[in-house]
Amino acid sequence: MNYFTITLTINRETMVFSVTEEDTLLDVIREKAGLTGTKQGCGCEQCGACTVLLNHKAVNSCCILALQADNGVIETIEGLESSEKLHPIQQAYIEEGAIQCGFCTPGMIMSTKALLDQVPNPDTSQIRSALSGNICRCTGYTKIEAAVKNAARKLEEVSHESI
Repeated sequence: MNYFTITLTINRETMVFSVTEEDTLLDVIREKAGLTGTKQGCGCEQCGACTVLLNHKAVNSCCILALQADNGVIETIEGLESSEKLHPIQQAYIEEGAIQCGFCTPGMIMSTKALLDQVPNPDTSQIRSALSGNICRCTGYTKIEAAVKNAARKLEEVSHESI
């Protein structure tokens, strides 16, 4: 088996990994970087539990080979929290009751972040489209949509406070 060296910046920290050509980005995040917030769900790009941001775009990390992500900038659910404080998106999900078992939540939150980074005040259609690759079997999607709208308001407040 051949091993290759890759460099990833994960949650603002540059890391070097030895990987095989079969290792996925999810394998590296969970097993080599020790960041277990990103979940292994279906393994075939259908459920979104493994969603992370790769170069600021939401991707299913289970279907991206680690070698394809070499020199990439990765953001996981663990990268949202700062100074022991929840990110406004995380707080909005809690406030709206959009978290049940929590398995899909990291992927949902990362898809939400990718959306709100591009569209600060999305309408329902944009929210549904952005989250269409994420499956939740516990909450239904009404609370999740409400959480995204709440998060958009929170992020707008934060941006106004920093002006």
